Amino acid sequence: MTYTLRSALIPVEDSYATVDVQIEGDRIAAIGASLPTVGTAIDAENKLLLPGFVNGHAHSVQFWQRGLIPQLPLELWLADVFDTSPTELEQTYLGALGTAISTLLSGGTCVMDHLYVIPGQELESIAAASRAYKEVGIRAFIAPLIQDMPFVSGYPEGVKTLPHQPYHQSTDELLALMEAIVAQSHAPEDGIQIAVGPTGFHRCSDALFEGCRDLSDRHNLCRHIHLLETKAQKMLAQERYGGSAVKHLQQLGFLDHRTSLAHSIWLDAADIEVLAETKSTVVHNALSNLRLGSGIAPVLKYLQAGVNVAFGCDGAASNDGQDMLEAIKIGSLLHNVTDPDYKHWITPRKAVEMASIGGFTGVNLADQVGSLTVGKQADLVLYDLKNLSLLPRTDPIKLLILGRPNAAVDSVWVRGQQVFADGTLKTVDTSHFTQTVFNYGEVYSKPQYKTIHQVEAHYRRVMGLAECGDA
Repeated sequence: MTYTLRSALIPVEDSYATVDVQIEGDRIAAIGASLPTVGTAIDAENKLLLPGFVNGHAHSVQFWQRGLIPQLPLELWLADVFDTSPTELEQTYLGALGTAISTLLSGGTCVMDHLYVIPGQELESIAAASRAYKEVGIRAFIAPLIQDMPFVSGYPEGVKTLPHQPYHQSTDELLALMEAIVAQSHAPEDGIQIAVGPTGFHRCSDALFEGCRDLSDRHNLCRHIHLLETKAQKMLAQERYGGSAVKHLQQLGFLDHRTSLAHSIWLDAADIEVLAETKSTVVHNALSNLRLGSGIAPVLKYLQAGVNVAFGCDGAASNDGQDMLEAIKIGSLLHNVTDPDYKHWITPRKAVEMASIGGFTGVNLADQVGSLTVGKQADLVLYDLKNLSLLPRTDPIKLLILGRPNAAVDSVWVRGQQVFADGTLKTVDTSHFTQTVFNYGEVYSKPQYKTIHQVEAHYRRVMGLAECGDA
Protein backbone atom coordinates (compact mmCIF):
# COMPACT_ATOMS: atom_id res chain seq x y z
CA MET A 1 0.00 0.00 0.00
CA THR A 2 0.97 3.62 -0.57
CA TYR A 3 -0.05 6.55 1.62
CA THR A 4 0.49 10.30 1.80
CA LEU A 5 0.07 11.82 5.25
CA ARG A 6 -0.98 15.43 4.80
CA SER A 7 0.08 18.22 7.18
CA ALA A 8 1.43 16.09 10.03
CA LEU A 9 3.16 17.80 12.94
CA ILE A 10 6.63 16.35 13.64
CA PRO A 11 9.33 17.30 16.16
CA VAL A 12 12.40 19.09 14.80
CA GLU A 13 15.23 20.11 17.13
CA ASP A 14 13.47 22.11 19.89
CA SER A 15 10.43 22.96 17.82
CA TYR A 16 7.89 21.43 15.43
CA ALA A 17 7.29 21.46 11.68
CA THR A 18 4.26 20.68 9.56
CA VAL A 19 5.12 18.24 6.76
CA ASP A 20 3.73 15.68 4.36
CA VAL A 21 4.99 12.10 4.61
CA GLN A 22 4.86 9.52 1.84
CA ILE A 23 4.81 5.79 2.64
CA GLU A 24 5.54 3.38 -0.19
CA GLY A 25 5.49 -0.33 0.57
CA ASP A 26 7.01 -0.73 4.02
CA ARG A 27 9.21 2.39 3.83
CA ILE A 28 9.10 6.10 4.46
CA ALA A 29 9.59 7.39 0.91
CA ALA A 30 9.63 11.15 1.46
CA ILE A 31 9.20 13.82 4.13
CA GLY A 32 8.67 17.45 3.15
CA ALA A 33 6.31 20.32 2.51
CA SER A 34 3.64 20.16 -0.22
CA LEU A 35 4.55 16.71 -1.52
CA PRO A 36 2.45 15.29 -4.37
CA THR A 37 -0.23 12.84 -3.25
CA VAL A 38 0.62 9.21 -3.90
CA GLY A 39 -1.73 6.40 -2.96
CA THR A 40 -4.27 7.01 -0.21
CA ALA A 41 -4.33 10.53 1.22
CA ILE A 42 -4.50 10.69 5.04
CA ASP A 43 -5.56 13.93 6.70
CA ALA A 44 -2.93 14.38 9.41
CA GLU A 45 -3.70 18.03 10.20
CA ASN A 46 -3.75 18.70 13.94
CA LYS A 47 -2.07 15.34 14.55
CA LEU A 48 1.37 14.60 15.98
CA LEU A 49 3.45 12.04 14.07
CA LEU A 50 6.04 10.01 15.97
CA PRO A 51 7.94 6.78 15.35
CA GLY A 52 6.43 3.72 17.04
CA PHE A 53 7.61 2.73 20.50
CA VAL A 54 9.03 -0.64 21.57
CA ASN A 55 7.55 -2.47 24.55
CA GLY A 56 10.99 -3.82 25.42
CA HIS A 57 9.98 -6.37 28.06
CA ALA A 58 6.66 -8.16 28.45
CA HIS A 59 5.24 -11.51 29.51
CA SER A 60 2.08 -11.75 27.45
CA VAL A 61 0.56 -14.77 29.23
CA GLN A 62 0.44 -12.69 32.42
CA PHE A 63 -2.47 -10.86 30.78
CA TRP A 64 -4.58 -13.39 32.70
CA GLN A 65 -3.03 -12.40 36.04
CA ARG A 66 -3.88 -8.71 35.91
CA GLY A 67 -5.22 -7.60 39.28
CA LEU A 68 -4.61 -11.07 40.71
CA ILE A 69 -1.28 -11.28 42.52
CA PRO A 70 -0.88 -9.50 45.91
CA GLN A 71 1.77 -6.84 46.43
CA LEU A 72 4.84 -8.86 47.31
CA PRO A 73 8.59 -8.76 46.62
CA LEU A 74 9.60 -10.53 43.42
CA GLU A 75 10.80 -13.76 45.02
CA LEU A 76 7.43 -14.32 46.75
CA TRP A 77 5.30 -12.77 44.01
CA LEU A 78 6.82 -15.22 41.53
CA ALA A 79 5.68 -18.16 43.64
CA ASP A 80 2.09 -16.91 43.30
CA VAL A 81 2.58 -16.30 39.58
CA PHE A 82 3.68 -19.89 39.00
CA ASP A 83 0.72 -21.21 41.02
CA THR A 84 -1.73 -19.32 38.79
CA SER A 85 -0.07 -19.53 35.36
CA PRO A 86 -2.49 -20.28 32.49
CA THR A 87 -2.33 -23.79 31.09
CA GLU A 88 -4.44 -23.55 27.93
CA LEU A 89 -3.11 -22.69 24.47
CA GLU A 90 -6.10 -20.43 23.81
CA GLN A 91 -5.06 -18.37 26.82
CA THR A 92 -1.55 -18.06 25.37
CA TYR A 93 -3.08 -16.85 22.11
CA LEU A 94 -5.49 -14.42 23.78
CA GLY A 95 -2.79 -13.13 26.14
CA ALA A 96 -0.57 -12.23 23.20
CA LEU A 97 -3.56 -10.66 21.46
CA GLY A 98 -4.31 -8.51 24.50
CA THR A 99 -0.68 -7.50 24.91
CA ALA A 100 -0.44 -6.52 21.24
CA ILE A 101 -3.66 -4.49 21.29
CA SER A 102 -2.73 -2.63 24.49
CA THR A 103 0.74 -1.87 23.13
CA LEU A 104 -0.68 -0.48 19.88
CA LEU A 105 -3.26 1.64 21.69
CA SER A 106 -0.47 3.33 23.64
CA GLY A 107 1.87 4.07 20.75
CA GLY A 108 3.87 0.84 20.51
CA THR A 109 4.56 -0.99 17.25
CA CYS A 110 6.87 -3.69 18.58
CA VAL A 111 6.95 -5.97 21.63
CA MET A 112 9.62 -8.19 23.17
CA ASP A 113 7.61 -11.04 24.66
CA HIS A 114 9.59 -13.05 27.23
CA LEU A 115 7.03 -15.79 26.85
CA TYR A 116 6.08 -18.33 29.48
CA VAL A 117 5.43 -21.54 27.54
CA ILE A 118 3.18 -24.41 28.58
CA PRO A 119 5.30 -27.41 29.64
CA GLY A 120 5.03 -30.17 27.06
CA GLN A 121 3.44 -27.75 24.57
CA GLU A 122 6.34 -25.40 23.98
CA LEU A 123 6.19 -25.37 20.18
CA GLU A 124 2.43 -24.96 20.27
CA SER A 125 2.74 -22.08 22.75
CA ILE A 126 5.13 -20.22 20.45
CA ALA A 127 2.85 -20.85 17.48
CA ALA A 128 -0.17 -19.52 19.38
CA ALA A 129 1.56 -16.29 20.37
CA SER A 130 3.01 -15.87 16.89
CA ARG A 131 -0.45 -16.26 15.35
CA ALA A 132 -1.84 -13.56 17.61
CA TYR A 133 0.90 -11.07 16.77
CA LYS A 134 0.53 -11.72 13.05
CA GLU A 135 -3.23 -11.22 13.22
CA VAL A 136 -2.90 -7.88 15.00
CA GLY A 137 -0.08 -6.80 12.71
CA ILE A 138 2.41 -5.74 15.36
CA ARG A 139 6.12 -6.57 15.28
CA ALA A 140 7.06 -9.18 17.84
CA PHE A 141 10.18 -10.73 19.24
CA ILE A 142 9.27 -13.92 21.08
CA ALA A 143 11.87 -15.04 23.61
CA PRO A 144 10.76 -18.35 25.14
CA LEU A 145 11.49 -18.07 28.86
CA ILE A 146 13.71 -21.04 29.68
CA GLN A 147 15.68 -22.24 32.70
CA ASP A 148 17.58 -25.40 33.61
CA MET A 149 17.77 -24.93 37.38
CA PRO A 150 14.98 -25.46 39.95
CA PHE A 151 12.76 -22.71 41.34
CA VAL A 152 14.60 -22.59 44.69
CA SER A 153 17.88 -21.73 42.96
CA GLY A 154 16.57 -18.16 42.64
CA TYR A 155 16.92 -17.63 46.41
CA PRO A 156 20.14 -16.97 48.31
CA GLU A 157 21.07 -20.26 50.02
CA GLY A 158 18.02 -21.79 48.32
CA VAL A 159 19.62 -24.86 46.78
CA LYS A 160 21.40 -25.91 49.94
CA THR A 161 18.49 -25.17 52.29
CA LEU A 162 15.15 -25.73 50.55
CA PRO A 163 13.89 -29.12 49.35
CA HIS A 164 13.84 -29.47 45.59
CA GLN A 165 14.09 -31.76 42.59
CA PRO A 166 16.33 -31.28 39.53
CA TYR A 167 14.70 -29.22 36.81
CA HIS A 168 12.53 -31.40 34.58
CA GLN A 169 14.36 -30.45 31.34
CA SER A 170 18.08 -30.79 30.78
CA THR A 171 20.25 -28.11 29.23
CA ASP A 172 20.66 -30.15 26.05
CA GLU A 173 16.91 -30.73 25.79
CA LEU A 174 16.24 -27.01 26.15
CA LEU A 175 18.77 -26.07 23.50
CA ALA A 176 17.35 -28.67 21.11
CA LEU A 177 13.91 -27.26 21.81
CA MET A 178 15.14 -23.76 21.01
CA GLU A 179 16.54 -24.98 17.68
CA ALA A 180 13.13 -26.45 16.86
CA ILE A 181 11.38 -23.21 17.83
CA VAL A 182 13.66 -21.19 15.57
CA ALA A 183 13.02 -23.58 12.67
CA GLN A 184 9.27 -23.37 13.21
CA SER A 185 8.60 -19.73 14.06
CA HIS A 186 11.52 -17.40 13.26
CA ALA A 187 10.11 -15.31 10.40
CA PRO A 188 11.65 -11.83 10.21
CA GLU A 189 10.02 -11.28 6.82
CA ASP A 190 6.63 -11.54 8.58
CA GLY A 191 7.62 -9.30 11.47
CA ILE A 192 8.03 -12.22 13.90
CA GLN A 193 11.44 -13.04 15.32
CA ILE A 194 12.56 -15.58 17.88
CA ALA A 195 15.04 -14.42 20.53
CA VAL A 196 16.92 -16.50 23.07
CA GLY A 197 15.44 -15.90 26.52
CA PRO A 198 17.15 -17.67 29.44
CA THR A 199 15.27 -16.20 32.39
CA GLY A 200 18.42 -14.97 34.14
CA PHE A 201 21.56 -16.12 35.91
CA HIS A 202 19.56 -16.95 39.03
CA ARG A 203 17.93 -20.02 37.43
CA CYS A 204 20.20 -20.72 34.45
CA SER A 205 23.51 -22.56 34.23
CA ASP A 206 26.57 -21.29 32.41
CA ALA A 207 26.05 -24.08 29.87
CA LEU A 208 22.59 -22.78 29.04
CA PHE A 209 23.90 -19.25 28.56
CA GLU A 210 26.70 -20.53 26.34
CA GLY A 211 24.31 -22.63 24.29
CA CYS A 212 21.95 -19.67 23.84
CA ARG A 213 24.90 -17.48 22.89
CA ASP A 214 25.90 -19.94 20.18
CA LEU A 215 22.33 -20.25 18.93
CA SER A 216 22.12 -16.47 18.77
CA ASP A 217 25.33 -16.33 16.75
CA ARG A 218 24.19 -19.02 14.31
CA HIS A 219 20.86 -17.39 13.54
CA ASN A 220 21.61 -13.74 14.44
CA LEU A 221 18.99 -13.80 17.19
CA CYS A 222 18.49 -11.17 19.88
CA ARG A 223 19.25 -12.14 23.48
CA HIS A 224 16.92 -11.17 26.32
CA ILE A 225 17.13 -11.89 30.06
CA HIS A 226 16.26 -10.55 33.49
CA LEU A 227 19.26 -9.04 35.27
CA LEU A 228 19.78 -8.13 38.94
CA GLU A 229 16.16 -7.16 39.50
CA THR A 230 16.33 -7.42 43.30
CA LYS A 231 18.68 -7.19 46.24
CA ALA A 232 18.26 -10.95 46.70
CA GLN A 233 19.66 -11.52 43.21
CA LYS A 234 22.62 -9.29 44.02
CA MET A 235 23.25 -11.45 47.09
CA LEU A 236 22.86 -14.60 45.00
CA ALA A 237 25.45 -13.38 42.47
CA GLN A 238 27.96 -12.89 45.27
CA GLU A 239 27.16 -16.36 46.60
CA ARG A 240 27.42 -18.07 43.22
CA TYR A 241 30.22 -16.16 41.48
CA GLY A 242 31.98 -14.39 44.33
CA GLY A 243 31.35 -11.08 42.60
CA SER A 244 29.59 -9.46 39.68
CA ALA A 245 26.90 -11.25 37.66
CA VAL A 246 27.45 -8.69 34.90
CA LYS A 247 31.16 -9.45 34.68
CA HIS A 248 30.36 -13.17 34.67
CA LEU A 249 27.93 -12.79 31.75
CA GLN A 250 30.58 -10.79 29.91
CA GLN A 251 33.11 -13.58 30.44
CA LEU A 252 30.58 -16.05 29.01
CA GLY A 253 30.33 -13.88 25.89
CA PHE A 254 26.60 -13.34 26.38
CA LEU A 255 26.63 -9.54 26.37
CA ASP A 256 26.70 -7.73 23.04
CA HIS A 257 24.73 -5.28 20.89
CA ARG A 258 21.89 -7.80 20.49
CA THR A 259 21.47 -8.26 24.25
CA SER A 260 18.70 -6.54 26.19
CA LEU A 261 18.60 -6.75 29.97
CA ALA A 262 15.32 -6.28 31.77
CA HIS A 263 15.40 -4.30 35.05
CA SER A 264 19.15 -4.01 35.80
CA ILE A 265 18.58 -2.34 39.15
CA TRP A 266 21.35 -3.57 41.44
CA LEU A 267 24.43 -2.70 39.36
CA ASP A 268 27.51 -0.77 40.42
CA ALA A 269 29.80 1.55 38.48
CA ALA A 270 32.00 -1.28 37.20
CA ASP A 271 28.93 -3.14 35.95
CA ILE A 272 27.74 -0.05 34.13
CA GLU A 273 31.10 0.23 32.37
CA VAL A 274 30.69 -3.36 31.14
CA LEU A 275 27.25 -2.59 29.70
CA ALA A 276 28.61 0.43 27.87
CA GLU A 277 31.61 -1.52 26.59
CA THR A 278 29.50 -4.41 25.30
CA LYS A 279 26.78 -2.11 23.85
CA SER A 280 24.10 -3.98 25.78
CA THR A 281 20.67 -2.40 26.29
CA VAL A 282 18.90 -1.89 29.59
CA VAL A 283 15.10 -2.19 29.50
CA HIS A 284 13.63 -0.02 32.24
CA ASN A 285 10.41 -1.35 33.81
CA ALA A 286 9.70 1.27 36.45
CA LEU A 287 6.10 0.30 37.19
CA SER A 288 6.78 -3.34 38.01
CA ASN A 289 9.89 -2.37 39.96
CA LEU A 290 7.75 -0.10 42.14
CA ARG A 291 4.92 -2.62 42.53
CA LEU A 292 7.34 -5.34 43.64
CA GLY A 293 9.52 -3.04 45.74
CA SER A 294 12.58 -4.08 43.74
CA GLY A 295 14.28 -0.69 43.69
CA ILE A 296 14.98 2.14 41.26
CA ALA A 297 17.30 1.38 38.36
CA PRO A 298 20.19 3.89 38.02
CA VAL A 299 18.93 5.03 34.63
CA LEU A 300 20.50 8.49 34.74
CA LYS A 301 23.89 6.88 35.39
CA TYR A 302 23.31 4.53 32.46
CA LEU A 303 22.56 7.41 30.13
CA GLN A 304 25.55 9.41 31.34
CA ALA A 305 27.79 6.36 30.70
CA GLY A 306 26.46 5.94 27.15
CA VAL A 307 24.38 2.81 27.85
CA ASN A 308 21.33 2.46 25.63
CA VAL A 309 18.10 2.46 27.67
CA ALA A 310 14.63 1.44 26.46
CA PHE A 311 11.27 1.17 28.22
CA GLY A 312 9.13 -1.88 28.96
CA CYS A 313 5.81 -2.57 30.64
CA ASP A 314 6.87 -5.96 32.05
CA GLY A 315 4.18 -8.60 32.52
CA ALA A 316 0.66 -7.59 33.49
CA ALA A 317 0.95 -9.58 36.73
CA SER A 318 3.43 -6.99 38.03
CA ASN A 319 2.11 -3.96 36.14
CA ASP A 320 -1.59 -4.76 35.78
CA GLY A 321 -1.59 -3.18 32.33
CA GLN A 322 0.40 -2.76 29.12
CA ASP A 323 0.27 1.01 28.62
CA MET A 324 3.50 2.23 27.02
CA LEU A 325 2.73 5.89 27.66
CA GLU A 326 2.20 5.18 31.35
CA ALA A 327 5.46 3.18 31.48
CA ILE A 328 7.34 6.01 29.76
CA LYS A 329 5.91 8.70 32.05
CA ILE A 330 6.70 6.87 35.30
CA GLY A 331 10.01 5.65 33.92
CA SER A 332 11.03 9.23 33.18
CA LEU A 333 9.73 11.20 36.15
CA LEU A 334 10.85 8.65 38.73
CA HIS A 335 14.47 9.68 38.30
CA ASN A 336 13.91 13.32 39.20
CA VAL A 337 14.28 12.20 42.83
CA THR A 338 17.52 10.27 42.21
CA ASP A 339 19.67 13.22 41.10
CA PRO A 340 19.32 16.81 42.37
CA ASP A 341 20.94 18.14 39.18
CA TYR A 342 17.89 18.80 37.01
CA LYS A 343 20.15 19.10 33.97
CA HIS A 344 20.44 15.30 34.09
CA TRP A 345 16.70 14.64 34.20
CA ILE A 346 14.97 12.85 31.30
CA THR A 347 13.11 15.37 29.15
CA PRO A 348 9.92 14.36 27.30
CA ARG A 349 11.77 14.45 23.98
CA LYS A 350 14.55 12.28 25.37
CA ALA A 351 11.90 9.85 26.63
CA VAL A 352 10.40 9.59 23.13
CA GLU A 353 13.86 8.89 21.75
CA MET A 354 14.49 6.18 24.35
CA ALA A 355 11.12 4.54 23.64
CA SER A 356 11.57 4.55 19.86
CA ILE A 357 15.13 4.44 18.53
CA GLY A 358 16.36 3.26 21.94
CA GLY A 359 13.87 0.42 21.88
CA PHE A 360 14.72 -0.61 18.34
CA THR A 361 18.42 -0.45 19.19
CA GLY A 362 17.67 -3.01 21.89
CA VAL A 363 16.23 -5.42 19.32
CA ASN A 364 18.99 -4.78 16.78
CA LEU A 365 16.77 -2.95 14.28
CA ALA A 366 17.81 0.68 14.75
CA ASP A 367 19.32 0.81 11.27
CA GLN A 368 15.96 -0.18 9.78
CA VAL A 369 13.27 1.47 11.92
CA GLY A 370 12.71 3.72 14.92
CA SER A 371 12.93 7.28 13.60
CA LEU A 372 11.26 9.59 11.11
CA THR A 373 13.88 9.01 8.45
CA VAL A 374 13.46 8.57 4.72
CA GLY A 375 14.33 5.01 3.75
CA LYS A 376 13.49 3.48 7.13
CA GLN A 377 10.54 1.16 7.61
CA ALA A 378 7.30 2.93 8.41
CA ASP A 379 6.44 2.18 12.01
CA LEU A 380 4.49 5.37 12.64
CA VAL A 381 1.88 6.65 15.08
CA LEU A 382 -0.45 9.63 14.71
CA TYR A 383 -1.79 11.24 17.89
CA ASP A 384 -4.95 13.36 17.79
CA LEU A 385 -4.08 16.84 19.07
CA LYS A 386 -7.79 17.67 19.41
CA ASN A 387 -8.13 14.91 22.00
CA LEU A 388 -9.03 16.53 25.33
CA SER A 389 -6.06 14.90 27.06
CA LEU A 390 -3.68 16.66 24.61
CA LEU A 391 -5.19 20.10 25.10
CA PRO A 392 -4.66 23.03 25.46
CA ARG A 393 -2.28 23.70 22.59
CA THR A 394 0.93 24.07 24.58
CA ASP A 395 3.62 21.49 23.76
CA PRO A 396 2.35 18.22 22.21
CA ILE A 397 5.21 15.97 23.33
CA LYS A 398 5.16 17.33 26.87
CA LEU A 399 1.41 16.71 27.01
CA LEU A 400 1.86 13.21 25.62
CA ILE A 401 4.65 12.15 27.99
CA LEU A 402 3.94 14.16 31.14
CA GLY A 403 0.14 14.13 30.91
CA ARG A 404 -2.40 11.33 31.01
CA PRO A 405 -3.29 10.63 27.35
CA ASN A 406 -6.62 8.89 26.97
CA ALA A 407 -7.49 7.29 23.61
CA ALA A 408 -5.18 9.78 21.91
CA VAL A 409 -3.81 7.40 19.26
CA ASP A 410 -5.49 8.12 15.93
CA SER A 411 -3.65 5.87 13.47
CA VAL A 412 -0.80 3.34 13.48
CA TRP A 413 1.34 1.92 10.69
CA VAL A 414 3.56 -1.13 11.22
CA ARG A 415 5.99 -1.99 8.43
CA GLY A 416 3.99 0.33 6.19
CA GLN A 417 0.64 -1.37 6.87
CA GLN A 418 -2.08 0.68 8.51
CA VAL A 419 -3.33 -1.48 11.37
CA PHE A 420 -5.18 1.20 13.34
CA ALA A 421 -7.20 4.03 11.80
CA ASP A 422 -9.55 6.69 13.16
CA GLY A 423 -9.35 5.15 16.61
CA THR A 424 -10.25 1.64 15.43
CA LEU A 425 -8.16 -1.52 15.09
CA LYS A 426 -8.46 -2.71 11.47
CA THR A 427 -7.07 -6.20 11.86
CA VAL A 428 -8.87 -7.80 14.83
CA ASP A 429 -12.45 -7.58 16.10
CA THR A 430 -11.80 -6.08 19.54
CA SER A 431 -15.41 -6.47 20.71
CA HIS A 432 -15.25 -10.22 20.05
CA PHE A 433 -11.89 -10.37 21.82
CA THR A 434 -13.16 -8.58 24.93
CA GLN A 435 -16.28 -10.76 25.09
CA THR A 436 -14.13 -13.89 24.81
CA VAL A 437 -11.90 -12.73 27.65
CA PHE A 438 -14.93 -11.78 29.75
CA ASN A 439 -16.41 -15.22 29.28
CA TYR A 440 -13.25 -16.77 30.77
CA GLY A 441 -13.86 -14.89 34.00
CA GLU A 442 -17.50 -15.52 34.76
CA VAL A 443 -16.80 -16.11 38.45
CA TYR A 444 -14.50 -13.95 40.55
CA SER A 445 -12.66 -16.33 42.85
CA LYS A 446 -9.62 -16.14 45.08
CA PRO A 447 -6.81 -18.45 43.93
CA GLN A 448 -5.23 -21.00 46.22
CA TYR A 449 -1.55 -20.14 46.64
CA LYS A 450 0.69 -22.97 47.85
CA THR A 451 4.30 -22.39 46.80
CA ILE A 452 4.70 -19.19 48.78
CA HIS A 453 4.20 -21.11 52.03
CA GLN A 454 7.18 -23.30 51.15
CA VAL A 455 9.60 -20.42 50.61
CA GLU A 456 8.41 -17.39 52.58
CA ALA A 457 10.12 -18.19 55.87
CA HIS A 458 13.41 -18.86 54.08
CA TYR A 459 13.12 -15.62 52.11
CA ARG A 460 12.47 -13.57 55.23
CA ARG A 461 15.43 -15.16 57.01
CA VAL A 462 18.00 -14.57 54.26
CA MET A 463 16.73 -11.02 53.73
CA GLY A 464 17.01 -10.22 57.44
CA LEU A 465 13.30 -9.70 57.96
CA ALA A 466 11.37 -10.64 61.10
CA GLU A 467 10.11 -14.20 61.12
CA CYS A 468 6.55 -14.78 59.95
CA GLY A 469 4.15 -14.01 62.77
CA ASP A 470 6.62 -11.79 64.68
CA ALA A 471 5.60 -8.23 65.45
